[in-house]
Amino acid sequence: MRVIVLGVPSSAGAYCVGVERAPAALREAGLIEALRAAGNEVVDAGDLTTRRWFPDHESPYAQNLNDEAAAMVELSAAAAERFAAGGRLLVLGGSCTVAFGMCAAMAQLEQTPRIVYIDRHFDLNTPSSTKEGSLSWMGVAHALALDTAAIELSNATGHAPVLHPSNLVYLGVDPAGAATDWERERVADLGLALVDQTALCGDPQAAARQARSRMTSGPFVVHLDVDVLDFLDAPIAENVNGRNSGPTIDQLECALLELLQAPDCWGMSIAQLDPAHAASDPTAIPRLVSAIAAALTTDER
Repeated sequence: MRVIVLGVPSSAGAYCVGVERAPAALREAGLIEALRAAGNEVVDAGDLTTRRWFPDHESPYAQNLNDEAAAMVELSAAAAERFAAGGRLLVLGGSCTVAFGMCAAMAQLEQTPRIVYIDRHFDLNTPSSTKEGSLSWMGVAHALALDTAAIELSNATGHAPVLHPSNLVYLGVDPAGAATDWERERVADLGLALVDQTALCGDPQAAARQARSRMTSGPFVVHLDVDVLDFLDAPIAENVNGRNSGPTIDQLECALLELLQAPDCWGMSIAQLDPAHAASDPTAIPRLVSAIAAALTTDER
């Protein structure tokens, strides 16, 4: 299998600096070597522009909006070029808006964007539904171009909406504990498909198969927000609220294997990994690297 690795070292849409260091941390943990050892032809395409979060007092409810839109546009162009080259694209974020960029890249190639969104959260808030101000918590809302989304981001590529509700499936979400009332209402209004945290932890491969079955057929990408993981098993996420709930890295690996080995899977984005938190367990990032490599193991060795 040909795997192209592309870094997006941006925390512009995050809560604070930190996640922009994730691409370097994953490489330092041996990601490229592990992918090659798994039998893949690996192309390290380097990193896109580094962008860091700063307190945006002029736009407190959509912080660093222009930077985040620029990052998404840059990624969508770069990802479209790599998708066209074939193989699997592995995007190392950064904040969760990398998923939006992957979908926008598919649209640029005149393919219908489809995504399995592995996350504890729905990311369906908009600048008017929450005062948090973090666009990383709003990526899906902007990909769907919800009415109160920031047009500067949702229509940054001129193709709003980039994503249709029928082509989005959540995997691993915690609807009761990690969603706002606004988000739960949007899920119901839009009829969004979800396979929840309990299912992912109970039988990861079956949950992944169920997620795929609930999406329209055709090429798709996967997005992984590492805060889906149990923070005590893998203290690597920017968001530290997922203690004692969520899958372990081993359970996640089983789900990723089911998804990334699918012939119509074009790749995966990873987001919200904070190396500063990961320092509390030096095994965590290497274990995640091993899980990703195992999910992309090829039989062509």
